[in-house]
Amino acid sequence: MIPAYNLVLVGKMKILLKNITQMKSDHIQIAARHLIKRICVSAIFTIMAINSASAQSSILDAGIRLQQTVNLYSENGIALSYSNKALLADRLYFGFSYATSRLGTAFNTYAIKQDNYLVSAAWYFRQNHVIRPFVRLNSGYFSADYGEAIFNVLPQSSLLLSSDFGVCFQTGLPLKISASLGYNFITGNGLSGPGTLYPVFYQLTLSWNIFDHTKLSHHQSLPQKLKL
Repeated sequence: MIPAYNLVLVGKMKILLKNITQMKSDHIQIAARHLIKRICVSAIFTIMAINSASAQSSILDAGIRLQQTVNLYSENGIALSYSNKALLADRLYFGFSYATSRLGTAFNTYAIKQDNYLVSAAWYFRQNHVIRPFVRLNSGYFSADYGEAIFNVLPQSSLLLSSDFGVCFQTGLPLKISASLGYNFITGNGLSGPGTLYPVFYQLTLSWNIFDHTKLSHHQSLPQKLKL
């Protein structure tokens, strides 16, 4: 028969090991969060640091993104997309986006506040056409703020890996209008991951090429140069 004090000791050791494991998990999540944010910020500053000479032929689209998760929240935010003139210009794009329910369903409501930080690589087909299909691969970080300490035991963060495909409409201005349908490969059920990380989403993005300094009057003939 095991003495009572040994049972107490074993119980305390189990609690200690559980706490240590939880602390390690929390540290890993915090470290991953900071790392991804640093990568995203570095990507933005790297793009913005391109000199004006190279910018004349490169493309930097900046704009707003409206995102809706099917059967859940709307999440809105910003999107940047960059194509270098020396690297498959106007076909290969690298991007960063931030979408949050704070600017959507959770705005002035009790809905869960959640944030999506993403870096992406996209391929645009049919160069020099008005309507251009594209495919995109995204990776990043998801975090949720449940608002109450009682919910801290629930998963609050996750890595993101998703893909989306859609069409981009190129106007006669430096304005692009894009719509896409996407799928999250990493989701959650509230136990093994955040319960608000759903698989299917769709997006609408309005962006402006801030490297294009051509006067608006000069863009009037552009639609004639683009093919349908």
